[in-house]
Amino acid sequence: MALRTRFAPSPTGYMHIGNLRTALYAYLVAKKDPNGVFILRIEDTDQGRLVEGATDIIYDTLKACGLNHDEGPDVGGDYGSYIQSERVKSGLYLKYAKELIKLGGAHYCFCDEEMINAQRELQEARGESFKYDDPCKNLSIEECEKRIANGEPYVIRQTIPETGTTSFDDEVFGKITVENETLDEQILIKSDGFPTYNFANVIDDHLMGITDVVRGMEYLSSSPKYNLIYNAFGWDIPRYIHCPPVMKDEHSKLSKRNGDASFQDLVKKGYLPEAILNYIALLGWSPSEDREIFTLDELVQAFDVKHIGTSGAIFDPEKLKWMNGVWLRNMDLDSYYALVKPYIDEAVKGDFDKKAIAKVVQQRADTLVDIPPMLDFFDTFPAYENDLYNNKKMKTNPEVALMALKECRTALENQTDWSEEALHETLLALPKKLEVKNGIILFPLRLAITGKQFTPGGAVEIAAILGKEETLRRLDSSITQLEA
Repeated sequence: MALRTRFAPSPTGYMHIGNLRTALYAYLVAKKDPNGVFILRIEDTDQGRLVEGATDIIYDTLKACGLNHDEGPDVGGDYGSYIQSERVKSGLYLKYAKELIKLGGAHYCFCDEEMINAQRELQEARGESFKYDDPCKNLSIEECEKRIANGEPYVIRQTIPETGTTSFDDEVFGKITVENETLDEQILIKSDGFPTYNFANVIDDHLMGITDVVRGMEYLSSSPKYNLIYNAFGWDIPRYIHCPPVMKDEHSKLSKRNGDASFQDLVKKGYLPEAILNYIALLGWSPSEDREIFTLDELVQAFDVKHIGTSGAIFDPEKLKWMNGVWLRNMDLDSYYALVKPYIDEAVKGDFDKKAIAKVVQQRADTLVDIPPMLDFFDTFPAYENDLYNNKKMKTNPEVALMALKECRTALENQTDWSEEALHETLLALPKKLEVKNGIILFPLRLAITGKQFTPGGAVEIAAILGKEETLRRLDSSITQLEA
């Protein structure tokens, strides 16, 4: 039987990083099997939390990351509908809930909040943790149906055995056993007729033939209750893969609510989807080989759930930035130029060779939004202080710089071939002629034609892009400033 996994997000806002990593791991598990199937299911039963447009964000994010689902609301499949609210309309969940009642795995509950709160207060007064003991469990199905016919509001709760234990195996955390008496009898069908996540996910996973369930470790404590439902129906239990959380620091999880970046935020900040995906794959999973840069296809080949850790992985923005820079520098120039041209156009309006600018920037920019601020000197030669020529490493100061710039001015005035190669030959000949290190000539020149201490390229590269007339004009201005 082919592996079948699912990504089942709720459309409640942006795609946060932990959610995207769950989708990635579910995709990798499925695609490890040549015939594996990756499913998208929209779990929208909590109608109060839905956000307009959030489903489109889910589609767009998966598409941007290359996590193409084989079945789902937008592509179809043999197990639809893949939207839970549409499955509710068919009466599917209520039908299975009623069947579960007959099997002894659930019961009708007519208790109101006042009765539940009274129990809570009593148990807390005894110093006990709250566990609702539903008196409705003792009602016969016939009595319950009479009450329902008379219009009494109700919910359907799971019935948990009062004794014994429930065990399950998890690929990450191993065998877990819990005492049944510690499990609360959760609501399966709410008073509005909608199922809770805890019931709908079990029914849908079974009906859709899900073989491997990948989800966050926050669902570990609920898995015994899910298994009791599976067992009551006599259904096969899927393989569980619970993943540790993605952490902001040692104490708190990443959360959009706390202002932490979502996938969409990171893309706006100039990160490549491929780099984001590469980075989050390593948050909690360790490859068997000593490497960090993976394409999606390479992740499929390398991924092994046995290498998922049990502790939370801390999201490191600096590590992501480094990895994004590696991805950018690994691109061929034509692809890179097509990607960054809008960012160069934003900063450079003058008639300069923008592909040459892209080549210079590619080796320095770690994110796309780093690019415009690097290039502001092309259109406007900024004012700067002569103190910038003081550089211990380069062994320069304003006096040394003035000498260097005059030598450069003389050498470049008669330069007819303004290609980067020719400029490199001319300017690198000066340190040899003057018997000084390269930096004593090239550092002042770069500052003199950009007005900036830090630039995306060296003096030779930038002079070649600026052109002869503009380079000499800026040189003359800087020489005059130093002489004054």
